[in-house]
Amino acid sequence: METRKLGATGPVVSALGLGAMGMSDLYGPADEAESIATIHAAIDAGITLIDTADFYGSGHNEMLIREAIKPYRREDVTISVKFGQRRDPSGGWGQGGTDVSAVAVKDRLAFTLRRLNTDYVDIYRPTRVNPQIPVEETIGAIKEMVEAGLVRHIGLSEVGAQTLRRAAAVHPISDLQIEYSLVSRGIEAEILPTARELGIGVTAYGVLSRGLLSGHWAPDRELPAYDFRATSPRFQGENLQANLRLIEALREVADDMGVTVAQVAVAWVASRGDDIVPLVGARRRDRLAESLSALSLTLAPETLARIESAVPYGSAAGNRYADVILSSMDSER
Repeated sequence: METRKLGATGPVVSALGLGAMGMSDLYGPADEAESIATIHAAIDAGITLIDTADFYGSGHNEMLIREAIKPYRREDVTISVKFGQRRDPSGGWGQGGTDVSAVAVKDRLAFTLRRLNTDYVDIYRPTRVNPQIPVEETIGAIKEMVEAGLVRHIGLSEVGAQTLRRAAAVHPISDLQIEYSLVSRGIEAEILPTARELGIGVTAYGVLSRGLLSGHWAPDRELPAYDFRATSPRFQGENLQANLRLIEALREVADDMGVTVAQVAVAWVASRGDDIVPLVGARRRDRLAESLSALSLTLAPETLARIESAVPYGSAAGNRYADVILSSMDSER
């Protein structure tokens, strides 16, 4: 397994990471035994980076990971944890926005350490910033946890260039977790150059655009109400039809290469720089194996040109999140 270093100060991790969210939340039901088997297959294949959040399944995802990594040495797994989002007992989203205050940092970390049954978190990050809470306060509190030995590295998620600068002035930031794919390339204008200037790596989520770029999406697929994609703009009506036409254009490129659409999509993100680590949200071993095979692809300049011609910059129909969510995201300001 190829490895990449997350920024100037972050850990060395596998060139592909596993995002575990869908094993507990937001994408419909998941099979717990298959989820654990998928984590085992990922680690056995050399994946060392596992991404989660304390609010995925209201703690279930962390407990799932704890169970899955029992057969392995703790030091062989890099666990990235987001915090800050409130939930309610029904599984809905709690009111009041994200709580990333200094008090919340220490409170949420205490629960995470217990659920993961670990003495430390490798990368700890606020899931979003709260405009009412200075990012300096949040990073300062995590810095105290670094000094206490409870956190190894500090990351950020979905923040803009100026917030990156402010945070990095308080403590070195290992990586920025942010959506990046063939159909979500907004970070290329300002955020990615700023991260590189500051020596901050990128862990790219949504590389398959929540299944849209998987090549397996059926236009008539029915989604339960609690599946995030049931309200995602890119999966609605005419938007979905337009986006699937892009996927078919990409499929022609993939077919000529003798690979799958998903493998092309993952390989494209991986090709964007050695400071970028794609996160794949595989919930099954077969989907994981498909993404792992993407790492063996070398995309020649002419192939990259064909890929980007099939899915041009800004060609996706619909925003990556609903407008009400985008309006609150620091990375979109």
